[in-house]
Amino acid sequence: QVQLVESGGGLVQAGGSLTLSCKTSRRILSINPLDWYRQTPGNQRELVARISSSGLTNYPDSVKGRFTISRDNTKDTLFLQMNSMKPEDTGVYYCKGHYGYLDYWGQGTQVIVSS
Repeated sequence: QVQLVESGGGLVQAGGSLTLSCKTSRRILSINPLDWYRQTPGNQRELVARISSSGLTNYPDSVKGRFTISRDNTKDTLFLQMNSMKPEDTGVYYCKGHYGYLDYWGQGTQVIVSS
């Protein structure tokens, strides 16, 4: 089993930056891949960033060039650096990890981008 605990959400103005963190209960390199998702009311969760154990990353076009996923292997912590934020980035952000045969989700952290 894996516990994922997000933090770092909050209120930010459009054009600003925010960094989210996700602390994992297992060695982070054993969780593959690790993702950040976001969800807005009435919508499904959408993938906004992914990192594999080998370090490969990918992003949807909506955040490419603005968001960066990274990890600190010594602290077993995943990050999402969000720059040039837009009101449409508002939502609840979730960390998700695949371990063994299962997917594990964190509890989510709220991000609000004001215009």
